[in-house]
Amino acid sequence: MTVNIELERVNTQEEITVEALLDSRVTGLVMSSKFARRQGFKLKKIKKPIYMSNMDGIFNMKGPIENIVEVNIF
Repeated sequence: MTVNIELERVNTQEEITVEALLDSRVTGLVMSSKFARRQGFKLKKIKKPIYMSNMDGIFNMKGPIENIVEVNIF
């Protein structure tokens, strides 16, 4: 199931509407770095990468999360 949400860039207060996947079992919010760059979000490098595993327990083949963005969700 998907829903439309508003994302606000913290540094500029600009908003965009995006379609997001709704998953009640999710433990975090993730967007691709390619999408973040294309939408003008400022990526911040984190000190320690976060390794994500899929439902089957295998690490995600896209690799660890290495950056974060600051965003408000409405």
